[in-house]
Amino acid sequence: MHGLGNDFVIVDAREGEVLLDADRVRAISNRRLGVGCDQVLELQKPSASSAEVFMRIWNADGGQAEACGNGARCVAALVMSESGGSQTIVETVAGLLKAEAAGAGKVKVYMGAARTNWDQIPLARAMDTLSLDIAVGELKNPVAVNIGNPHAVFFVNNVESIDIERLGPRLEVNPLFPNRVNIGVAEIQDKSRIRLRVWERGVGLTQACGSGACASVVAAARRTLITGRSASVILDGGTLEVEWLDDGQVCMTGPVSTSFMGLVA
Repeated sequence: MHGLGNDFVIVDAREGEVLLDADRVRAISNRRLGVGCDQVLELQKPSASSAEVFMRIWNADGGQAEACGNGARCVAALVMSESGGSQTIVETVAGLLKAEAAGAGKVKVYMGAARTNWDQIPLARAMDTLSLDIAVGELKNPVAVNIGNPHAVFFVNNVESIDIERLGPRLEVNPLFPNRVNIGVAEIQDKSRIRLRVWERGVGLTQACGSGACASVVAAARRTLITGRSASVILDGGTLEVEWLDDGQVCMTGPVSTSFMGLVA
């Protein structure tokens, strides 16, 4: 499945044991020798009574992530198609994510509360998360936001002029981020539209990043670069609608698609 080109292999381990480890995930994710994907999503039975499924997130490099917005929307769509319902709750290591059908093949997911304190990102030391004292090449002074996973959002005048594939790998492993970090490069097109590209830790440059889109809206709202607390986020693969609600939660709406189903030997 994919959400705006952010693609996933979804492995169903709810009814029987499936052997997934870092090596097998790297093999599945390989776009030349395997199936090819940004992340492998492993479905398990939930431990929370209110959830319908537990989603474990494996990055293409074999590591694990705490949150994945586009992945959560895909899994929610899959579960709702099975149950015939219009709402579901997806359990992740970052918490419970409520999701609901939004019509026209779209799914809305509530990603939980945005966290902005330095120790919640987390950072290696206390620092103003509204303007981090780091710079690499043309990128400097990002806003740090945790949307279940850590993000650093750099605002620039022209996204297309930034060589994110050169700068992203360096910033991802900056010592300021003990858990590494997702790198967002954002351009404010107007007071309600953000152009965004994201270098995802453990994956690389992706067509879309749901949690990154959420982080960009929170970051832009904190810097009063947009009107209010909502915006359309235009990614390489398409557009997500994001709102930072008054209760602190961030919700995101966008399309999901099923590419194919099959067996992996």
